[in-house]
Amino acid sequence: MAGAVAVAVGVLAAGAVVPPAAAAPFAGRHDTVQQGLDELVRSDGVPAALAGVTDGRGRTRAYTAGVGDIATGAGVPRDGRVRIGSNTKAFTAVVVLQLVAEGRVELDGRVDAYLPGLVHGDGIDGGRITVRQLLQHTSGLPDYVEHLSEDIRHYEPRELLDPALRHEADFEPGRGWKYSNTNYLVAGLLVEKVTGHSLAAEIDRRVIRRAGLRHTYFPAPGELRIRGPHPRGYYQESAGAPLVDATEWDPSWAWAAGQLVSTNSDLNRFYSALLRGRLVPEPQLDQMRTTVPAGAPFADGARYGLGLVATPLSCDGEVYWGHGGSMTGYETRGGVTEDGRAVDIAVTTQPGRATGKRMEEIVDRALCAAARPGKGAVTGPERGKERTFTE
Repeated sequence: MAGAVAVAVGVLAAGAVVPPAAAAPFAGRHDTVQQGLDELVRSDGVPAALAGVTDGRGRTRAYTAGVGDIATGAGVPRDGRVRIGSNTKAFTAVVVLQLVAEGRVELDGRVDAYLPGLVHGDGIDGGRITVRQLLQHTSGLPDYVEHLSEDIRHYEPRELLDPALRHEADFEPGRGWKYSNTNYLVAGLLVEKVTGHSLAAEIDRRVIRRAGLRHTYFPAPGELRIRGPHPRGYYQESAGAPLVDATEWDPSWAWAAGQLVSTNSDLNRFYSALLRGRLVPEPQLDQMRTTVPAGAPFADGARYGLGLVATPLSCDGEVYWGHGGSMTGYETRGGVTEDGRAVDIAVTTQPGRATGKRMEEIVDRALCAAARPGKGAVTGPERGKERTFTE
Protein backbone atom coordinates (compact mmCIF):
# COMPACT_ATOMS: atom_id res chain seq x y z
CA MET A 1 0.00 0.00 0.00
CA ALA A 2 2.93 2.37 0.61
CA GLY A 3 3.74 2.22 -3.09
CA ALA A 4 0.09 2.75 -4.01
CA VAL A 5 -0.22 5.82 -1.82
CA ALA A 6 3.07 7.30 -2.95
CA VAL A 7 1.91 7.53 -6.56
CA ALA A 8 -1.76 8.08 -5.99
CA VAL A 9 -2.30 11.84 -5.92
CA GLY A 10 -0.03 12.82 -8.78
CA VAL A 11 -1.45 14.47 -11.47
CA LEU A 12 -6.07 15.43 -13.37
CA ALA A 13 -19.85 24.74 -20.55
CA ALA A 14 -19.95 21.41 -22.38
CA GLY A 15 -23.34 20.15 -23.51
CA ALA A 16 -24.96 16.75 -23.16
CA VAL A 17 -23.23 13.63 -24.42
CA VAL A 18 -24.49 12.78 -27.90
CA PRO A 19 -24.96 9.25 -29.29
CA PRO A 20 -22.88 8.08 -32.26
CA ALA A 21 -25.73 8.57 -34.70
CA ALA A 22 -25.87 12.28 -33.84
CA ALA A 23 -22.13 12.79 -33.82
CA ALA A 24 -21.45 14.02 -37.35
CA PRO A 25 -19.34 17.00 -36.13
CA PHE A 26 -16.90 14.51 -34.62
CA ALA A 27 -16.44 12.32 -37.69
CA GLY A 28 -13.09 13.83 -38.57
CA ARG A 29 -11.50 13.00 -35.23
CA HIS A 30 -13.35 9.80 -34.29
CA ASP A 31 -10.61 7.50 -35.52
CA THR A 32 -7.89 9.44 -33.68
CA VAL A 33 -9.57 9.18 -30.29
CA GLN A 34 -10.96 5.67 -30.64
CA GLN A 35 -7.73 4.27 -32.03
CA GLY A 36 -5.86 5.95 -29.21
CA LEU A 37 -8.06 4.35 -26.56
CA ASP A 38 -7.86 0.96 -28.27
CA GLU A 39 -4.07 1.22 -28.26
CA LEU A 40 -4.00 2.06 -24.56
CA VAL A 41 -5.90 -1.17 -23.88
CA ARG A 42 -4.11 -3.34 -26.40
CA SER A 43 -0.50 -2.22 -26.01
CA ASP A 44 -0.36 -0.49 -22.63
CA GLY A 45 -2.52 -3.04 -20.86
CA VAL A 46 -4.96 -0.69 -19.13
CA PRO A 47 -8.21 -2.53 -18.35
CA ALA A 48 -10.43 0.27 -19.67
CA ALA A 49 -10.12 3.68 -21.26
CA LEU A 50 -12.80 6.37 -21.55
CA ALA A 51 -12.84 9.75 -23.28
CA GLY A 52 -15.10 12.73 -23.76
CA VAL A 53 -14.50 15.14 -26.65
CA THR A 54 -16.32 18.48 -26.75
CA ASP A 55 -16.40 20.74 -29.77
CA GLY A 56 -16.43 24.54 -29.67
CA ARG A 57 -20.24 24.55 -29.59
CA GLY A 58 -20.50 22.46 -26.42
CA ARG A 59 -21.41 19.11 -28.03
CA THR A 60 -19.67 16.14 -26.43
CA ARG A 61 -19.12 12.61 -27.64
CA ALA A 62 -18.12 9.73 -25.36
CA TYR A 63 -15.69 6.95 -26.31
CA THR A 64 -14.80 3.69 -24.54
CA ALA A 65 -12.40 0.77 -24.92
CA GLY A 66 -11.61 -2.35 -22.89
CA VAL A 67 -13.69 -3.87 -20.10
CA GLY A 68 -15.23 -2.17 -17.10
CA ASP A 69 -14.83 -5.13 -14.76
CA ILE A 70 -12.15 -7.75 -15.40
CA ALA A 71 -13.84 -10.21 -13.03
CA THR A 72 -17.15 -10.26 -14.92
CA GLY A 73 -16.16 -8.93 -18.34
CA ALA A 74 -18.80 -6.20 -18.07
CA GLY A 75 -18.56 -3.39 -20.58
CA VAL A 76 -17.29 0.10 -19.92
CA PRO A 77 -20.15 2.51 -19.15
CA ARG A 78 -20.19 5.46 -21.52
CA ASP A 79 -19.10 8.59 -19.67
CA GLY A 80 -18.76 6.51 -16.50
CA ARG A 81 -17.71 8.02 -13.20
CA VAL A 82 -14.09 7.76 -12.09
CA ARG A 83 -11.98 9.12 -9.25
CA ILE A 84 -10.40 12.23 -10.78
CA GLY A 85 -7.47 12.67 -8.39
CA SER A 86 -5.67 15.99 -8.60
CA ASN A 87 -8.25 17.61 -10.84
CA THR A 88 -9.75 18.21 -7.39
CA LYS A 89 -7.04 20.85 -6.87
CA ALA A 90 -8.63 23.03 -9.55
CA PHE A 91 -11.97 22.85 -7.70
CA THR A 92 -10.31 23.73 -4.39
CA ALA A 93 -8.48 26.62 -6.04
CA VAL A 94 -11.72 27.97 -7.49
CA VAL A 95 -13.27 28.12 -4.01
CA VAL A 96 -10.22 29.96 -2.65
CA LEU A 97 -10.30 32.45 -5.55
CA GLN A 98 -14.00 33.06 -4.96
CA LEU A 99 -13.18 33.90 -1.34
CA VAL A 100 -10.49 36.27 -2.63
CA ALA A 101 -13.06 37.97 -4.86
CA GLU A 102 -15.35 38.33 -1.83
CA GLY A 103 -12.58 40.02 0.17
CA ARG A 104 -12.44 37.21 2.73
CA VAL A 105 -9.00 35.93 1.73
CA GLU A 106 -5.95 37.77 0.37
CA LEU A 107 -3.87 35.94 -2.21
CA ASP A 108 -0.69 37.40 -0.79
CA GLY A 109 -1.87 37.08 2.79
CA ARG A 110 0.08 34.76 5.08
CA VAL A 111 -1.24 31.34 6.01
CA ASP A 112 -0.88 32.18 9.71
CA ALA A 113 -3.46 34.93 9.28
CA TYR A 114 -6.08 32.25 8.62
CA LEU A 115 -4.66 29.18 10.36
CA PRO A 116 -2.57 30.66 13.20
CA GLY A 117 0.18 28.38 14.49
CA LEU A 118 -0.86 25.39 12.36
CA VAL A 119 1.83 25.31 9.66
CA HIS A 120 5.20 25.22 11.43
CA GLY A 121 8.23 22.91 11.47
CA ASP A 122 11.83 22.60 10.38
CA GLY A 123 12.24 25.51 7.96
CA ILE A 124 8.43 25.74 7.77
CA ASP A 125 6.77 28.97 8.86
CA GLY A 126 3.14 29.75 8.10
CA GLY A 127 3.95 33.39 8.80
CA ARG A 128 6.08 33.45 5.64
CA ILE A 129 3.99 31.27 3.29
CA THR A 130 1.29 33.02 1.27
CA VAL A 131 -2.01 31.67 -0.03
CA ARG A 132 -0.74 32.22 -3.57
CA GLN A 133 2.32 30.05 -2.85
CA LEU A 134 0.07 27.23 -1.63
CA LEU A 135 -1.99 27.25 -4.82
CA GLN A 136 1.10 27.61 -7.05
CA HIS A 137 3.27 24.95 -5.34
CA THR A 138 5.96 27.49 -4.47
CA SER A 139 5.59 27.21 -0.67
CA GLY A 140 8.32 24.60 -0.09
CA LEU A 141 5.99 22.44 2.03
CA PRO A 142 7.00 18.75 1.91
CA ASP A 143 4.45 16.37 0.35
CA TYR A 144 2.50 14.45 2.98
CA VAL A 145 1.75 11.65 0.50
CA GLU A 146 5.40 10.61 0.62
CA HIS A 147 5.12 10.02 4.37
CA LEU A 148 1.76 8.29 4.84
CA SER A 149 1.46 4.99 6.65
CA GLU A 150 0.51 1.78 4.85
CA ASP A 151 -2.96 1.68 6.39
CA ILE A 152 -5.97 1.66 4.09
CA ARG A 153 -8.38 3.53 6.34
CA HIS A 154 -10.20 6.79 6.89
CA TYR A 155 -8.01 9.85 7.48
CA GLU A 156 -8.92 13.21 8.93
CA PRO A 157 -7.27 16.17 7.16
CA ARG A 158 -5.10 17.15 10.12
CA GLU A 159 -3.84 13.58 10.39
CA LEU A 160 -2.47 14.03 6.90
CA LEU A 161 -0.74 17.31 7.72
CA ASP A 162 1.28 16.03 10.70
CA PRO A 163 3.58 13.68 8.71
CA ALA A 164 4.53 16.49 6.35
CA LEU A 165 5.36 18.93 9.14
CA ARG A 166 7.75 16.45 10.73
CA HIS A 167 10.06 16.88 7.73
CA GLU A 168 12.25 19.75 6.63
CA ALA A 169 10.93 22.26 4.10
CA ASP A 170 11.95 21.57 0.51
CA PHE A 171 12.99 25.21 0.00
CA GLU A 172 12.24 28.70 1.30
CA PRO A 173 8.81 30.05 0.31
CA GLY A 174 8.89 31.52 -3.18
CA ARG A 175 12.40 30.20 -3.94
CA GLY A 176 11.44 27.17 -6.00
CA TRP A 177 8.65 25.03 -7.42
CA LYS A 178 7.76 21.49 -6.36
CA TYR A 179 4.46 19.66 -6.62
CA SER A 180 3.19 18.98 -3.11
CA ASN A 181 -0.26 17.77 -2.12
CA THR A 182 0.27 19.39 1.28
CA ASN A 183 -0.31 22.78 -0.33
CA TYR A 184 -3.90 21.88 -1.18
CA LEU A 185 -4.45 20.13 2.14
CA VAL A 186 -3.67 23.47 3.82
CA ALA A 187 -5.81 25.34 1.26
CA GLY A 188 -8.75 23.06 2.11
CA LEU A 189 -8.29 23.70 5.84
CA LEU A 190 -8.19 27.44 5.10
CA VAL A 191 -11.51 27.22 3.22
CA GLU A 192 -13.13 25.46 6.18
CA LYS A 193 -11.76 28.00 8.69
CA VAL A 194 -12.85 31.05 6.68
CA THR A 195 -16.31 29.77 5.70
CA GLY A 196 -17.19 27.71 8.76
CA HIS A 197 -18.38 24.94 6.42
CA SER A 198 -16.87 21.70 5.19
CA LEU A 199 -14.75 21.81 2.05
CA ALA A 200 -17.13 19.29 0.47
CA ALA A 201 -20.11 21.57 1.06
CA GLU A 202 -18.29 24.62 -0.33
CA ILE A 203 -17.14 22.79 -3.47
CA ASP A 204 -20.66 21.50 -4.01
CA ARG A 205 -22.32 24.89 -3.55
CA ARG A 206 -19.75 27.12 -5.19
CA VAL A 207 -18.50 24.94 -8.05
CA ILE A 208 -20.47 21.78 -8.77
CA ARG A 209 -23.91 23.37 -8.73
CA ARG A 210 -22.81 26.64 -10.32
CA ALA A 211 -21.17 24.83 -13.24
CA GLY A 212 -24.13 22.46 -13.68
CA LEU A 213 -22.10 19.30 -13.06
CA ARG A 214 -24.54 16.42 -12.80
CA HIS A 215 -22.13 13.55 -12.17
CA THR A 216 -19.54 15.11 -9.85
CA TYR A 217 -19.45 14.80 -6.08
CA PHE A 218 -17.17 14.83 -3.05
CA PRO A 219 -17.51 11.43 -1.31
CA ALA A 220 -18.83 11.61 2.23
CA PRO A 221 -16.71 10.27 5.11
CA GLY A 222 -16.75 6.47 4.92
CA GLU A 223 -18.35 6.47 1.44
CA LEU A 224 -16.28 3.88 -0.43
CA ARG A 225 -18.52 2.90 -3.33
CA ILE A 226 -18.66 5.07 -6.45
CA ARG A 227 -22.19 6.21 -7.18
CA GLY A 228 -23.81 5.50 -10.52
CA PRO A 229 -22.33 3.75 -13.58
CA HIS A 230 -18.56 3.40 -13.35
CA PRO A 231 -15.74 1.10 -14.43
CA ARG A 232 -13.77 -0.70 -11.73
CA GLY A 233 -10.38 0.77 -10.89
CA TYR A 234 -7.25 -1.36 -10.38
CA TYR A 235 -3.96 -1.09 -8.55
CA GLN A 236 -0.85 -2.81 -9.89
CA GLU A 237 2.16 -2.91 -7.57
CA SER A 238 4.65 -3.29 -10.41
CA ALA A 239 4.75 -4.12 -14.12
CA GLY A 240 3.50 -7.67 -14.63
CA ALA A 241 2.03 -7.92 -11.12
CA PRO A 242 -1.63 -8.93 -10.74
CA LEU A 243 -4.27 -6.24 -10.95
CA VAL A 244 -5.98 -5.66 -7.60
CA ASP A 245 -9.46 -4.15 -7.50
CA ALA A 246 -9.00 -0.83 -5.66
CA THR A 247 -12.34 0.74 -6.58
CA GLU A 248 -13.54 0.91 -2.99
CA TRP A 249 -10.33 1.73 -1.16
CA ASP A 250 -10.93 4.65 1.20
CA PRO A 251 -10.15 7.89 -0.71
CA SER A 252 -10.08 10.21 2.32
CA TRP A 253 -6.27 10.44 2.33
CA ALA A 254 -6.52 12.54 -0.87
CA TRP A 255 -9.09 15.05 0.48
CA ALA A 256 -8.69 18.59 -0.93
CA ALA A 257 -5.87 17.40 -3.17
CA GLY A 258 -7.67 14.57 -4.94
CA GLN A 259 -10.88 13.06 -3.54
CA LEU A 260 -13.55 14.09 -6.10
CA VAL A 261 -15.47 11.70 -8.37
CA SER A 262 -16.56 12.90 -11.81
CA THR A 263 -16.89 11.99 -15.50
CA ASN A 264 -15.07 13.03 -18.68
CA SER A 265 -17.99 15.19 -19.79
CA ASP A 266 -18.31 16.93 -16.42
CA LEU A 267 -14.59 17.71 -16.38
CA ASN A 268 -14.93 19.23 -19.85
CA ARG A 269 -17.90 21.25 -18.61
CA PHE A 270 -16.04 22.39 -15.49
CA TYR A 271 -12.89 23.64 -17.23
CA SER A 272 -14.97 25.26 -19.98
CA ALA A 273 -17.10 27.11 -17.42
CA LEU A 274 -13.99 28.20 -15.57
CA LEU A 275 -12.23 29.62 -18.65
CA ARG A 276 -15.42 31.42 -19.70
CA GLY A 277 -15.52 33.30 -16.41
CA ARG A 278 -18.59 31.59 -15.00
CA LEU A 279 -16.93 30.46 -11.76
CA VAL A 280 -14.57 33.27 -10.76
CA PRO A 281 -14.48 36.96 -11.76
CA GLU A 282 -12.02 38.01 -14.46
CA PRO A 283 -9.38 39.50 -12.10
CA GLN A 284 -9.17 36.24 -10.17
CA LEU A 285 -9.23 34.15 -13.35
CA ASP A 286 -6.27 36.20 -14.57
CA GLN A 287 -4.46 35.28 -11.36
CA MET A 288 -5.28 31.61 -11.85
CA ARG A 289 -3.77 31.77 -15.33
CA THR A 290 -0.59 33.58 -14.29
CA THR A 291 1.91 30.74 -14.46
CA VAL A 292 5.40 29.65 -13.50
CA PRO A 293 7.46 26.84 -15.07
CA ALA A 294 6.39 23.43 -13.75
CA GLY A 295 8.27 20.14 -13.50
CA ALA A 296 7.24 16.57 -12.72
CA PRO A 297 4.62 15.15 -12.88
CA PHE A 298 3.52 17.42 -15.75
CA ALA A 299 4.35 17.35 -19.45
CA ASP A 300 7.44 19.02 -20.84
CA GLY A 301 6.88 22.74 -21.23
CA ALA A 302 3.90 22.83 -18.85
CA ARG A 303 3.39 25.86 -16.63
CA TYR A 304 1.48 25.99 -13.34
CA GLY A 305 -0.92 28.74 -12.33
CA LEU A 306 -3.23 28.62 -9.32
CA GLY A 307 -4.72 25.13 -9.59
CA LEU A 308 -4.53 25.31 -13.39
CA VAL A 309 -1.90 23.91 -15.74
CA ALA A 310 -1.10 25.33 -19.18
CA THR A 311 0.13 22.52 -21.44
CA PRO A 312 1.58 23.28 -24.90
CA LEU A 313 -0.16 21.82 -27.94
CA SER A 314 1.76 20.70 -31.01
CA CYS A 315 -0.44 22.83 -33.30
CA ASP A 316 0.41 26.47 -33.89
CA GLY A 317 1.82 27.19 -30.45
CA GLU A 318 -1.50 26.84 -28.63
CA VAL A 319 -1.95 25.65 -25.07
CA TYR A 320 -4.78 23.91 -23.25
CA TRP A 321 -5.80 24.52 -19.66
CA GLY A 322 -6.62 21.76 -17.18
CA HIS A 323 -4.86 19.77 -14.51
CA GLY A 324 -5.02 16.01 -14.78
CA GLY A 325 -5.21 13.58 -11.90
CA SER A 326 -4.01 10.29 -10.50
CA MET A 327 -5.84 8.38 -7.80
CA THR A 328 -5.62 4.76 -6.73
CA GLY A 329 -7.22 2.83 -9.60
CA TYR A 330 -7.65 5.74 -12.04
CA GLU A 331 -5.75 8.30 -14.12
CA THR A 332 -7.11 11.29 -16.06
CA ARG A 333 -5.59 13.69 -18.61
CA GLY A 334 -7.18 16.54 -20.53
CA GLY A 335 -8.19 20.17 -20.69
CA VAL A 336 -9.79 23.00 -22.63
CA THR A 337 -8.53 25.45 -25.24
CA GLU A 338 -9.33 29.16 -25.38
CA ASP A 339 -12.04 28.63 -28.00
CA GLY A 340 -13.89 25.91 -26.09
CA ARG A 341 -12.47 22.68 -27.52
CA ALA A 342 -12.20 20.14 -24.70
CA VAL A 343 -10.90 16.59 -24.29
CA ASP A 344 -10.64 14.40 -21.23
CA ILE A 345 -9.31 10.83 -21.07
CA ALA A 346 -9.45 8.36 -18.17
CA VAL A 347 -7.94 4.91 -17.67
CA THR A 348 -8.71 2.44 -14.91
CA THR A 349 -5.28 1.99 -13.40
CA GLN A 350 -2.35 4.25 -12.59
CA PRO A 351 -0.07 3.88 -15.60
CA GLY A 352 3.64 4.43 -15.87
CA ARG A 353 5.09 7.57 -17.36
CA ALA A 354 5.19 6.14 -20.90
CA THR A 355 1.47 5.38 -20.86
CA GLY A 356 0.72 8.75 -19.31
CA LYS A 357 2.62 10.40 -22.14
CA ARG A 358 0.57 8.47 -24.70
CA MET A 359 -2.61 9.72 -23.00
CA GLU A 360 -1.30 13.27 -23.37
CA GLU A 361 -0.56 12.62 -27.04
CA ILE A 362 -4.15 11.50 -27.63
CA VAL A 363 -5.39 14.70 -25.98
CA ASP A 364 -3.02 16.73 -28.13
CA ARG A 365 -4.10 15.07 -31.39
CA ALA A 366 -7.80 15.40 -30.59
CA LEU A 367 -7.57 19.08 -29.66
CA CYS A 368 -5.42 19.91 -32.68
CA ALA A 369 -7.73 18.01 -35.02
CA ALA A 370 -10.64 20.08 -33.75
CA ALA A 371 -8.86 23.43 -34.25
CA ARG A 372 -10.83 25.99 -36.22
CA PRO A 373 -9.36 26.67 -39.68
CA GLY A 374 -7.49 29.97 -39.70
CA LYS A 375 -7.57 30.23 -35.93
CA GLY A 376 -4.39 31.58 -34.44
CA ALA A 377 -2.98 30.68 -31.08
CA VAL A 378 -2.14 31.83 -27.63
CA THR A 379 1.29 33.36 -27.97
CA GLY A 380 2.45 31.99 -24.64
CA PRO A 381 1.04 30.67 -21.36
CA GLU A 382 2.88 33.12 -19.08
CA ARG A 383 -0.38 35.04 -18.49
CA GLY A 384 -3.87 34.23 -19.63
CA LYS A 385 -4.36 37.83 -20.80
CA GLU A 386 -1.22 37.92 -22.89
CA ARG A 387 -2.48 36.31 -26.06
CA THR A 388 -3.14 37.30 -29.65
CA PHE A 389 -5.42 35.78 -32.26
CA THR A 390 -5.51 35.95 -36.05
CA GLU A 391 -8.54 35.12 -38.14
